[in-house]
Amino acid sequence: MPRPTGLTARGVLGAVLLLALPAVTLSAQPHSAAASQTSPVSAPMAVDVSGQPESERIPFAQRYQAVHHGGIVRAANSSITCTSPTSTSGPSCTSARSGDGVNSDFEMYYIDQDDDPNTYNSSRARLAIPGNSTVTYARLYWGGNLLAGEQKPPEDNGRVLIAEQGGQYQQVLADTRIAHRDADGADAFQASADITPLVRRAGSGLYTVAQINVAMGNSTVGTWGGWTLVVAYENSTEPLRHLSLWDGFEALGTDRESQEISLSGLRVPAGAKGRAGFVSYDGDRGEKGDAVSVRADGATAFGLTDTANPATDVMNSTITGPEGAISRQPAHANTLGYDSDVFDIGPALTAGGTRLTFRFDAGTGGYGLGVLFAQTDTRR
Repeated sequence: MPRPTGLTARGVLGAVLLLALPAVTLSAQPHSAAASQTSPVSAPMAVDVSGQPESERIPFAQRYQAVHHGGIVRAANSSITCTSPTSTSGPSCTSARSGDGVNSDFEMYYIDQDDDPNTYNSSRARLAIPGNSTVTYARLYWGGNLLAGEQKPPEDNGRVLIAEQGGQYQQVLADTRIAHRDADGADAFQASADITPLVRRAGSGLYTVAQINVAMGNSTVGTWGGWTLVVAYENSTEPLRHLSLWDGFEALGTDRESQEISLSGLRVPAGAKGRAGFVSYDGDRGEKGDAVSVRADGATAFGLTDTANPATDVMNSTITGPEGAISRQPAHANTLGYDSDVFDIGPALTAGGTRLTFRFDAGTGGYGLGVLFAQTDTRR
């Protein structure tokens, strides 16, 4: 199939549309003024079924900030995985899921964990909110590649289904500008929505997200997709913390080799602890040079790395945290193109610090950067 060009390109294969399902009530906090100043696109503006416009690039801006006793937790999983290699010389699909392998070397097909014949992809992950906590904000992010062996219609980018443990699917529509970049052989997007009422009511448990608009098949750039639910909570028994959630969509690679995002207004005490997480797309395992660091005020940059994420290959298709892998179904160690990782940033925090600057470097392969969130101990 010829490769489409521009934001107005439309495919012939669509998703199953569950329009009869009730929509989640959305009341997202808007971006700051900086977020509305998106770069102009060369093609006519496209509009998703959710009613939100699309932009090929969305500068990072603060989505949520709070200072209270509590923290941030997240659940995440990929939506597509391999079925068979395209070459006899490469690793098997089973080997790639647990070890090395990149999505462009495989035929990719949807993950489908539910028993609902009306959904073509679905995956699960456990959200663990500490007991006696109050959810203050919850945002669901989803995204992927629309073009591989098939072309998915971009009109469906802003719609997914979600179900809490033991619950029925509810339709979620994006409530903010959707990132959609058709370039370099890929047709990538990210969308998001405020689902605070749902998570506040349902609390901890296994969440299922279905019908993410991601293509199956094979291409030279591969196919990928997944979702992350970021939740801020308040709990009087935990330390006073500064919580921050930023999002946008930046394609890092040859044209843009790095991206810096600064969090200000911090009041870091002595001995402070902290964590930071991010979501990125199409980070291929084994591509060297993609790195993430954090710098406090004028201090030396501290590289983010752990046993699952080498310092020079951080965007390596993993979903991990300081306590190791999170509970999810399926729990492939190699997601083949979707990263949702959380790191300990305590060593980077300095007493009296007021600012943290995160730097993302592209390396040789490139990737799409979509979300950054952080929690740091603070003082009044």
